[in-house]
Amino acid sequence: MPSLIERYRRRLPVSESTPVVTLGEGSTPLLTAPRLSMRLGIELYLKWEGANPTGSFKDRGMTVAVSKALEAGATAVVCASTGNTAASAAAYASRAGVRAVVLQPHGAVAAAKVAQAAALGARVVQVRGSFDEALAAARALADRGTHVLVNSLNDHRLEGQKTAAFEIVEDLGGAPTVLALPYGGGGNLRAYARGFAEAGAGLPALVAGEAAERATTVASAIRIADPAHAQEANDAVETSGGHVVALADDAILQAWRDLAHEEGVLCEPSSAASLAALAETGVEPGTRVVCVLTGHGLKDSETAARENRVPVVVDPDPDAIAEASS
Repeated sequence: MPSLIERYRRRLPVSESTPVVTLGEGSTPLLTAPRLSMRLGIELYLKWEGANPTGSFKDRGMTVAVSKALEAGATAVVCASTGNTAASAAAYASRAGVRAVVLQPHGAVAAAKVAQAAALGARVVQVRGSFDEALAAARALADRGTHVLVNSLNDHRLEGQKTAAFEIVEDLGGAPTVLALPYGGGGNLRAYARGFAEAGAGLPALVAGEAAERATTVASAIRIADPAHAQEANDAVETSGGHVVALADDAILQAWRDLAHEEGVLCEPSSAASLAALAETGVEPGTRVVCVLTGHGLKDSETAARENRVPVVVDPDPDAIAEASS
């Protein structure tokens, strides 16, 4: 299968001299959701971005950002992250043979994501402060000229991420009526709006699910108090005729369970903000809807363990097993 850059080369800011740094990202499944479709009375699809190499949608943008950084002669990249950007930056930097420094707010990132970035060779630095403070520090370091910033403020990230919209249009034969997705920093909202515009398929109504308590939500990947792309993201939502939905953690976790129990898709809680937002939105029966699931559930194994029943211990006896499993 061709890399994302090779597949969409004519639509990306690359040239023949751009070294392609790839791990086989993109071409993720668009899954039907028959049980949720029936319950909600709509035609629902799930864009399963957890199938990307490091388990999140960030890989789409990182392949372009790191390829362009390498083309420019960079020897190091830097990012601030609530977890997924860190893992992606670490993986693509290792693939490119450059150093990665990732700044994470201390105590606010799922342990599995901290471990993933470190295992992939990044220098993980935990900042005493919020994500927004970590991002400010990453930008200041990049301004010194020693590191290339690979957060979504780097437009090459958005260029890569817009390709998910191309894939949806290809798979459906056009744009859906509604696109629901999580709203953390807002970069992905901008990227999807850009992608649908470039595909010429019309812009779906964007339904963006954000945490009502952004700074403390259980959905750690969208635990961003001050979205870097807020103005542009909100403009895209308004232009599309969609809206932003503020979600309680209980609603996000319920949608997370529904996706796992009814459709067999274990995403991280932040991903389920797309379905939670859709559930609180009045959508006409029969509407074609795509929910974007941005990251794999194993990215936040602590929540999965905490929010589910503890395994039962029994003797290897059929009667005991039958009783325990009833």
